[in-house]
Amino acid sequence: MHQKTSRRAVVRAPSGPQSIETVDLPVAEPGPEEILVRIAAAAINPVDLGVAAGVFHRLGMIHQPHWTGLGWDFAGAVEAAGPGVELPVGTPVAGFLDGFDRDHGSHAEHLLVPAANAAVVPDGVDLVEAATVPLNATAAAQLVDLLGDAPSEARRLLVTGAAGAVGAHVAVLAQDRGWQVTGLARAADEPFVRGLGVDFATDLGQGWEAVADAGALQEPALKAVRDGGRFVGVQPAARLSEERGITVEVIFARPDGPLLARLLARVAAGELPARVHAVAPLDDAADAYQAMAKGGVRGRIVLVP
Repeated sequence: MHQKTSRRAVVRAPSGPQSIETVDLPVAEPGPEEILVRIAAAAINPVDLGVAAGVFHRLGMIHQPHWTGLGWDFAGAVEAAGPGVELPVGTPVAGFLDGFDRDHGSHAEHLLVPAANAAVVPDGVDLVEAATVPLNATAAAQLVDLLGDAPSEARRLLVTGAAGAVGAHVAVLAQDRGWQVTGLARAADEPFVRGLGVDFATDLGQGWEAVADAGALQEPALKAVRDGGRFVGVQPAARLSEERGITVEVIFARPDGPLLARLLARVAAGELPARVHAVAPLDDAADAYQAMAKGGVRGRIVLVP
């Protein structure tokens, strides 16, 4: 019997978008508690640019012998389910992959994932939109959990990169925890940021009770926190040291199907943004990565097999 094959985008000797190639590989059957997803859409994230450029190889976080798979976010339909999975074939799902060190990624036609890491995509959210949500919204929600509830007397939170994919979600979700949020972004992004229901700033300022550094500004953002305040960063490989009594945390997003289901429900309700900058075919992954690397992208470029 002829085994089904599937294309995926990979890098063998990562040196940027030009090193991306497509390989055709056999499709494995799902094991216990796993699903095989036929991918309909997969977003490109900044972390993907880092993988393709070899950043995480140089940090010693990737040790693949042949090639490294690209892509974290995915949305698609269940094509097959392993034992112990109750999701019917055809169910629309979304999610993201965990960790860097893998020979497969979501920039592919098919993906085998633990069913617990995926969430059903609700009616009213198309799969291209859904593909922009999992990694960024989950990271934002887990970042807000690290921040915790705002103290009753000191509630001012600055979110850097508030027009970006993680920052925009943080700006919305932190309000649920009592924070009085100001979003930091470029002047041109003011209408979007204010549309999230928060205040707006174009410079860091000082004396914030907490800073959620979704823009990865690092040291300058830490300096904007008052003595004894809170700082949550987004670069696990470059955790800042604590100073002036500031509590420093760093987020490393982990897949969480039930959490993602709640976040997708909020996207469906119009409470969280799902922004698609452009759609490109999987075969044009190298060009799409190049466009993302040039910057100025608001939302995500989404690859479609």
